[in-house]
Amino acid sequence: MSAVAECLVAFLFGSIVGLLVQRSRFCNTAALRDAIMFKTYRNTKALLVAMMILSIGFTGFMTVGAGHPMQFDVGLNTFAGLFLFGIGMVLAGACTVSTWVKAGEGNIGAIWALLFTFVGMFLFSLVWSWNYWPPAPQSMTGEPNLPALQLGFANARTLQDKLGIPAIFFGLIQSAVLFAIYRAILRRERAQHAKHEQHQQEAAGQEA
Repeated sequence: MSAVAECLVAFLFGSIVGLLVQRSRFCNTAALRDAIMFKTYRNTKALLVAMMILSIGFTGFMTVGAGHPMQFDVGLNTFAGLFLFGIGMVLAGACTVSTWVKAGEGNIGAIWALLFTFVGMFLFSLVWSWNYWPPAPQSMTGEPNLPALQLGFANARTLQDKLGIPAIFFGLIQSAVLFAIYRAILRRERAQHAKHEQHQQEAAGQEA
């Protein structure tokens, strides 16, 4: 495929994804924020379904040796960074993807959030290349490195290589856990709906 064709395919794919995200108002951060703070689960259910499909698809590719999986260090720095990222995205009111959408719609707050996302990424790139924290060349051994607060790589491909168990096995376990969470949310919503219906009937009875 030529470079021009690749650009056209990327543009078409990006346009379709952007349209779907804009129309659905899907947001990873909102999926968790709404569930925790507002007890609403519309985005949460969509996120769980996406994670189930991704888990099975990704580990399926890993099982047959397809794809080019990336390996990331996982350590306490990862948890700290994700925690800070989560706080920033909740304060911004959106995740990175939906921030792009809102900025495209002319939301001034989203434009500022997007601008400082670039600033933060630029500053992080300086720190990363300046002192190599976390010390990537030393920690990317594939082995746990607790003294450096590195817990090793974390993906199904690593477990498959280390334990000889197909990656799809771990993907199915993860999907089963996600499905159990999805079912629990459905039960909670049905209970909330039944309680709401009961309150409406009681109110109608009092008015009569």
